[in-house]
Amino acid sequence: MLKKGNKLYSILTGSCPKCHQESMYKDVNPYRLGKLFDMHEHCSNCGTKYKIEPSFFYGAMYVSYAVGIAFATAAFVISYLIVGASLINTFISIVATLVVFLPVIIRLSRNIWINFFIKYDKEAVKG
Repeated sequence: MLKKGNKLYSILTGSCPKCHQESMYKDVNPYRLGKLFDMHEHCSNCGTKYKIEPSFFYGAMYVSYAVGIAFATAAFVISYLIVGASLINTFISIVATLVVFLPVIIRLSRNIWINFFIKYDKEAVKG
């Protein structure tokens, strides 16, 4: 079970990497595509600035490549090796998986990227 104080908790929940008390995103649902990239400027609990510098999250593009490969590999293993689908159906399932999970991949990539630079600080937790 994930507990606050664990990097994986912040990555999977999209919570502040420093205090884990609130979501970094204005809308926690990544499938509201108009608000996919809308983030709070600062954490209301600990004051951590999320956009450390201009264009900070451009680095998340590199992370999204790896996350996308992980999703594609999972789709391949499930459709080809477990289900036994043909190669063309496997290819279609990989593309469909990447399209359907694109908002999740984007959010996960941003969460992973910011967690590279900001570590959890139990002293930052208020109340």
